[in-house]
Amino acid sequence: MSMLTPPGMGGKYRVTGAAYPRMSRPRRRRKVVFALLGSLLALALLGYGGLQLIGVFRGDGKRNAAAGKDCPTASPGAGKAAKAVNTGSGPGAAPSASPAAALPQPGQITVNVYNATPRAGLAKAVRDELEKRGFVIGQVGNAPAGFDKKVPGAGILVGSPRTDKAAYSVLAAQLAGVTTQTDAREGGDIDLILGDSFKELTAKADADKALAALANPVPAPAGKC
Repeated sequence: MSMLTPPGMGGKYRVTGAAYPRMSRPRRRRKVVFALLGSLLALALLGYGGLQLIGVFRGDGKRNAAAGKDCPTASPGAGKAAKAVNTGSGPGAAPSASPAAALPQPGQITVNVYNATPRAGLAKAVRDELEKRGFVIGQVGNAPAGFDKKVPGAGILVGSPRTDKAAYSVLAAQLAGVTTQTDAREGGDIDLILGDSFKELTAKADADKALAALANPVPAPAGKC
């Protein structure tokens, strides 16, 4: 018996020389950990599959029984909005004509052209171009004192509260960035007051395209399911 052998231990536990018995750690705990991880993964997969089934039974992918389509029915009025003409922004922005109403012809709109800028002859030049495009021209000259040198934008349309909104849209198609106001007038004429940012009227071809889009709006494409 070696001096390193504890008393009472012999046989296979007998220590001789520099050799010691190898004491291996039980592997049961490792097996338990792996079993728990496998169970958690299985539960997660089952839960995900259950959520998918719940979504199906709640009707997320149900067919439209009335129309026989997979996509939901479009909301009332969808696709009826016409392509808007650039008429500025803010409370005085020119309203777009309702696509349900026919647009008036330029010959049905009387326009008064006023120059609120320091550039001489601007009102007359714009008057001549609008007249070529078929508008009826009323008064032409310098802007009233309340607007003279006080219009920083491209222009302002001023009319009666009862003026047809479609008439504003037809005139606004000729001049990008214009806004609108109303006053106490009784007639249906519209003032076009040219501002400091005005450079030129919209090209006639572009104005005609904008008016065609207003008169014949394209329905919005149906979304894909």
